[in-house]
Amino acid sequence: MELVVRNWPPEGEAMALDHERFIYGGKFNTGRTAKAVARDEGAVVAAVAFNEDRTDADTLRFRYVSVRVDRRAEGIGPRLLAFAAERAREHGYERVQIAVNNPYAYEACYRAGFTFTGEETGMAELLMTTPPEDRSPTRYRAGLELLGKRDLPADQAEFIAQADDTPPERR
Repeated sequence: MELVVRNWPPEGEAMALDHERFIYGGKFNTGRTAKAVARDEGAVVAAVAFNEDRTDADTLRFRYVSVRVDRRAEGIGPRLLAFAAERAREHGYERVQIAVNNPYAYEACYRAGFTFTGEETGMAELLMTTPPEDRSPTRYRAGLELLGKRDLPADQAEFIAQADDTPPERR
């Protein structure tokens, strides 16, 4: 697996991802965001799009993350997120933030070293940040409970019901 940052803000590039193989694939076909990817045998298997926060030049915002449907649950997403966040710190950003809207993304971000800030943003999304602010079980559970109050598909509701209060370990 090769992890690569393709460019940094303010540069961006359009990147075509097959919308049938990548959820949010069409969101990557804009030149307004920089990208990092995970490649396996030369083929992109995951991507993250990002740009600077509009109000804080020290903060990088991950906008979209997508793992190829046939490669989900392999830990590729958390590895790519952690890699891109570490490169962002090396590139001079003090923090990286991401907003998530489902328990699978929430869990993947925790595995990548992000934590729930306690804030909601956008379209009922939970704001997460790294470096971590509070990795306590209480904060972790608070995010799961907020997600659990939504009208979720059965698999996501079951995921939350089975989760304990222990934040997942970083990968």
